[in-house]
Amino acid sequence: MKIKSTIIPLAGAIALAFAGAAFSQEVIKIAHVGPLSGPNAHMGKDNENGARMAIDELNAKGFTIGGKKVTFELVGEDDASDPKQATAVATKLVDAKVAAVIGHLNSGTTIPASKIYSDAGIPQVSPSATNPKYTQQGFKTAFRVVANDAQLGAVLGKYAVASLKGKKIAVIDDRTAYGQGVADEFAKGAKGAGATIVATQYTNDKATDFNAILTSIKSKKPEVVFFGGMDAVGGPMLRQMKQLGISAKFMGGDGICTGSLPGLAGDGLIDDQVVCAEAGGVDDAGKKGMDDFRAAYKKKFGIDVVYNAAYAYDATMTVADAMSKAKSAEPAKYLPFLAKITHKGVTGTIAFDAKGDIKNGSLTLYTYKKGERTLLTVVK
Repeated sequence: MKIKSTIIPLAGAIALAFAGAAFSQEVIKIAHVGPLSGPNAHMGKDNENGARMAIDELNAKGFTIGGKKVTFELVGEDDASDPKQATAVATKLVDAKVAAVIGHLNSGTTIPASKIYSDAGIPQVSPSATNPKYTQQGFKTAFRVVANDAQLGAVLGKYAVASLKGKKIAVIDDRTAYGQGVADEFAKGAKGAGATIVATQYTNDKATDFNAILTSIKSKKPEVVFFGGMDAVGGPMLRQMKQLGISAKFMGGDGICTGSLPGLAGDGLIDDQVVCAEAGGVDDAGKKGMDDFRAAYKKKFGIDVVYNAAYAYDATMTVADAMSKAKSAEPAKYLPFLAKITHKGVTGTIAFDAKGDIKNGSLTLYTYKKGERTLLTVVK
């Protein structure tokens, strides 16, 4: 009897150990990385919220892979929009054996981190990094669900000349990979459409005083000022433009094209002065789906969508769809399915070209009226 009583607990312990191992295998870690501290934290949290919405929905409906119910776990990390912190976080996530990474937000963090994910074979889908270099490195693990700066800058450059009648244009960028990249592409597009770049100035992504560069720009009498950077810098810049009496149109990419810009710009935001482009957007057929997403987001988090939450949501859902099709959450097994995916998302159909760029990416042009972002047009 003593022998049996010893064996039974041991067998039970082994069974429990196997049961625990089996349970742990059903938990799939998907990471989101973006700035959760610093001036861009509101954008990073917005993207993380979008990914969290997707994770919660997948878990609520009992998502299965290969006929087995799985549980997704969102691993949120802060890169503070800093390239060094981004690579440290990427290494941490590789060690944690995450199955996928949604992020990063900034091009300047996405690009250096992408090498680490590529070496580990972990798929990375950015919902907002737009610098073309990200997908030009030849990494099979790198994808994005928004249009890139070459598309965005070219469209804005042409619009500045054709619609805003800008012949003399000043360009400012914050020297980040994103800011410099989108400003360079805008300048190419504007010059190609017949404009002259009368001033080129630089700042940084933490600056608050722009009087010197704006005073220099004012003397050139531009009809358009383009800023390559984020809303945390663009807002105060608009305030100081008003103080200096610069009435030029103010243009920028998706970094300034946010719901937070009015609060950051205050009385510097004049109706119809700002024209910006979001790397994404839906046509009339997709408007209801996007409206429903925004309503669900506000109900869940108590705030409006700030930035690219819908794209983070779609990126997460696309990864889950690829896992389902591959019948596996192992990166090496589902990666080929992700590369060839056709996923119907909130933001449109997600499908990637050979580099990992989204096919037929949309761009949405906005202005601001009475402190509200107002749609101008959606283009491809």
